[in-house]
Amino acid sequence: MTDIDGQGRTEPPVAGGEVETLLGFLDFHRETLAWKCSGLGAEQLGVSVGVSSMTLGGMLKHLAYVEDAWVSQRVYGRERQAPWNGVDWAADPDWDWHSAAEDSPEELRVLWEESVARSRVVMAEALAEGGLEQVARWSWADGRSPSLRWILVHLIEEYARHNGHADLIRESLDGMTGE
Repeated sequence: MTDIDGQGRTEPPVAGGEVETLLGFLDFHRETLAWKCSGLGAEQLGVSVGVSSMTLGGMLKHLAYVEDAWVSQRVYGRERQAPWNGVDWAADPDWDWHSAAEDSPEELRVLWEESVARSRVVMAEALAEGGLEQVARWSWADGRSPSLRWILVHLIEEYARHNGHADLIRESLDGMTGE
């Protein structure tokens, strides 16, 4: 039975296996970001709080990049796709964050949703091939390569951290709060 919370998010399984639990939490955090960004226009997606330059629009674009980079690029060693392949990352390592101001809310949502969809397909393929122990084809400079388990936990951490930022920004916009 699938449990849906008050914000329309699918609750992670309470007694699932490791893969189902990890994927359940990742999807829960993806749905949390979608909820925090729902119903907002360009001006609202461009709002930051305090001294931070972080915006909800920037978060959508950054997490779209994170999905593509960690799953497609690093798991299988695939080339970067547009728009990521046209960026001089050495010259502008935060391009994903600040270039979001040039995109419409619809463009940002579609970019993120398509990245998530690609990640789901690639991760399912990788899990079917080698399970959580499978090692990514990409490696750090020291030669170590993360397992799919590590990558899934990293994605959960990335979303959880940014969802905390999204909480603050969304509350500053219209008072909406909630986990």
